[in-house]
Amino acid sequence: MTRRRPRPALAALLLALLLPLVTAAAAPSGLGAEDLLAHIRALTAPEMEGRGSGTPGGDRAARYIADVLARAGLRPGGEGGTFLQEFPVATIPSLGPGNRLEAAGAARPLEAGRDWTPHGGSLAGEVTGLVVLVGRDEYGRVDARDRIALALAGTPERPEAPSRLEQLIAARRAGARAVLLIGDELPAVAATASPVAIVSGSITRAAAAALLGRSPDALGTPALTSVSARLRVDLARSERRAANVMGVVPGVDPARADEAVVIGAHYDHLGVEAGTVYPGADDNASGTATVLALAQSLAASRPPRTLVFALFSGEEIGLVGSDYQVRHPSVVPVDRMAAMVNFDMVGRLEGRHLVVGGVDTGSGFRALVEGAAREVGIDVSLRPSGTGPSDHARFNGAGVPVLFVHSGTHADYHRPTDTADRIDASGMARIAALGRLVVTRLAEGPRPVFAQVPRGRTQKAAPEPTAPSPEHPAVGAMGGAFLGIAADTRAGWDGVRLGAVVSGSAAERAGLRAGDVLVRLGETALRSFPDLRALVDRHRPGDTLPLLYLRDGLDRSTTVTLGSRP
Repeated sequence: MTRRRPRPALAALLLALLLPLVTAAAAPSGLGAEDLLAHIRALTAPEMEGRGSGTPGGDRAARYIADVLARAGLRPGGEGGTFLQEFPVATIPSLGPGNRLEAAGAARPLEAGRDWTPHGGSLAGEVTGLVVLVGRDEYGRVDARDRIALALAGTPERPEAPSRLEQLIAARRAGARAVLLIGDELPAVAATASPVAIVSGSITRAAAAALLGRSPDALGTPALTSVSARLRVDLARSERRAANVMGVVPGVDPARADEAVVIGAHYDHLGVEAGTVYPGADDNASGTATVLALAQSLAASRPPRTLVFALFSGEEIGLVGSDYQVRHPSVVPVDRMAAMVNFDMVGRLEGRHLVVGGVDTGSGFRALVEGAAREVGIDVSLRPSGTGPSDHARFNGAGVPVLFVHSGTHADYHRPTDTADRIDASGMARIAALGRLVVTRLAEGPRPVFAQVPRGRTQKAAPEPTAPSPEHPAVGAMGGAFLGIAADTRAGWDGVRLGAVVSGSAAERAGLRAGDVLVRLGETALRSFPDLRALVDRHRPGDTLPLLYLRDGLDRSTTVTLGSRP
C-alpha cells in the first residue's frame, strides 16, 4: 500500500480534533469525566432532597462536601477547627402561646392551630372590632373600615382568583384592622411568612360559622354583622441555619502565603417544592463537583499562594452564603484575596463556547483565560463584568478580581428535569482542566490588579442559539424576555421574594431591590416563582406590564418593561 504524506491543512485539522482527547487523557487525577459524574450523582441522590439551604438535605450535602475535602487532605477553613462556616438563612414563624380568637355568643371556643391560625407574616398584637363579611374581597359593597374582615380564600385552582397576598392587600387598602381568610383547610404558619402590614390569619368554614352563629353557606354574602370579636396574634420565631464548606491548601511562599485564591461554587439548590424534588444537577452540582475535583487534584501541590476552596449555601436565596463569607472571612481577610474563581452551571457545554465573565476585573485575566483555553482546546466567550446573580458578585463588590465560569443555561434550568443523566461529563472534564490551569497560574503569578468594570449583565448566560429538541423544548426561547432577578426560594414565602436584582436589568430599571415580594405581574397572580417564570416565558422583550409588589409589608405599584435575555 502506498502511503501519502498528510497535507499541512489536513494535519492541522487532525491535530485540532485530537487535542481535546489528548487533554482528557492527560487530565490530572480526580478531574476525569467519571470522577466529576460521581460527585454529581452523590449530590443529586434522593437523600439530598434538592439541597435546599437550611434543610436536612442541604445539611447532608454539606457533610458530603466536608468529607471529600477532609479525605483529600485539605485543612479546615471554617469555624472552630471544622470545615463549616454556619450562618442564618431564615427565621421560621410558629404559634406562640398567646393566640386568641374570641367573640361573645360564639357557639364554641376557637382553638389556634385547629380552628384558625395566624399567618406567619402577620403583624403581632391584639385587635378588637365588629366583624364584616366581604365575600370574595367585595369591599365596594360593605364598609370594612376599623373592622375585622372575613373573606373567602382564593384557590390556586382558579387562576383568576386573587392570591393570599392580594387579599391581605385589599383588606388593608379598605381600612380593615384585621382580616381572616375562610377556607376548608388551614395553611401552615411557616408557609405564610411573606409580611403584609395587617393582622391576618386563616379560619375554617366551620369555625367561621361558629364564630358568627351563621350557616356556612351564608359566609360568602357580604354583610355587616353585630358580632364583636377579639383577635390576638402571638408568633414565636426560630432561626434556620445553613453552612458554607471551606477547605484550605496553605501557600508555601513566605512572601505570598498570606494571599489567597478563592475557588468557589454554590452547592445549594431549590430543595423540594410542592412535593417535587429539584435535583439541580447542573445548577449547581456541576460547579460543586468541579471545585471538589480541583481540591483533590491540587491538595498536594504546594502553591505559592494559599488556595481556599469555598462551597457556598444560600446562593439560590440571594447569595446569602457568599455574602456572609465576604463580611466574615474565615481564612484570609478580603484585602488578601488575590482573586476569586466561581464555577456555576458548568455541566452543559455540549460543543458550545464556554462563558467566562469578569475578565476585565483583574489585570492579565483576558490573556490568562485565552491561553488556558488554547491549551485545553476549548472555545471561550469572554465577558468583561464581574456582576450578576451568582456568588462571584459579592467578592467583586468587595474589590476582589473575579472570574465566572459558566457553560450556559437551558430548558431544564430550575426544573425537576435538571438531572445527572443530562450532564455533559466530557465537557465538564475540559472545563475542570481549564480551571486547574487558571487557578495554578493565579497562585503562582503576579497578583492581579482589581478594576471596577461599569455595571453590566454577566449573569447565567443563554447558550448560543440552537434548535430545541422535542424532549427539551426551549420555554420562552432562550433569547427571549428577561426580568433580571434571582428569586429567594426559601420555604415560607408566597409570592416571589427577590434575593438579588441584576445590574442594568428590567427589574433594576423598575426600581426593584432585594427583599421585595412580587405579587402580581400583568394579569397573573404570582403565588410562587414558577408562576413568574412561566409568565416571562410567554412574553417578548419590550413588553410593558403593570406590577404589584410588597416592600417592608407595604404594597407598591409600578410598570416593568421586559428586557432581552443575554
